[in-house]
Amino acid sequence: MATAKHVMKRILMMLAGYLVAVLVGLISIAAIYAVLSSLPNSPNYFDVIGVSPIAVLVVPPLGMFVYFLTIVVTALQTLIFALVAEFFSLRNVLLHMVFGAGAAVAGFALIWPSVPEDMDTQRWVDIGIIAAAGLVAGLLYWLIAGRDAGFRRPLLER
Repeated sequence: MATAKHVMKRILMMLAGYLVAVLVGLISIAAIYAVLSSLPNSPNYFDVIGVSPIAVLVVPPLGMFVYFLTIVVTALQTLIFALVAEFFSLRNVLLHMVFGAGAAVAGFALIWPSVPEDMDTQRWVDIGIIAAAGLVAGLLYWLIAGRDAGFRRPLLER
């Protein structure tokens, strides 16, 4: 039987893990675009996209807007997965990473609803980059909250 203290601890760990994972996911998107724009013979598209993280750093309200927008578009699917992981005590790192990538791509689809009609090579690259950032965010979420997932109280309290 789960105690109220343990359940509250798990909910706070889920929230903290999610907020930090979103921030690290956004940073990893900027890092991936920066690396891709520095490769030889990279398309000009990466140079244009590589400027936006600088704008987010220079204008903090814009950075907060991007952070909260990301939270809004990924919150529901992440909450569903986090609750499933807690109820069934799913602690597999790869599972958390895959669901992080899925939540990130689903959030991208919510922001850009015409993606199925606009599927050119740049959209596929964007989806791949966002999925890679979701993998990183899922890994970080697992490190913070997923390793000890489960509303059931462990036999030995740490």
